[in-house]
Amino acid sequence: MAKVFTIPVPPDVTRKKPRARTSDPRYVDGQRLLVEAMRYLARTNPIGNRRAIELLSEHVRTRFRMSDSPLR
Repeated sequence: MAKVFTIPVPPDVTRKKPRARTSDPRYVDGQRLLVEAMRYLARTNPIGNRRAIELLSEHVRTRFRMSDSPLR
């Protein structure tokens, strides 16, 4: 088993304040596009496209929301 070492770092009070949060319309459009793709696949051939729908759904639920942020 590996050991995990933590090195405490004191907070830097000179660091500038975080910027104001604003939403990015590209983020919302990307999510909308993926949902529209899943709807299209479900309408055309729900059984044949099931694996593709599951893949897109998993991407929306995990990677897309964790790795992408509208604040970047």
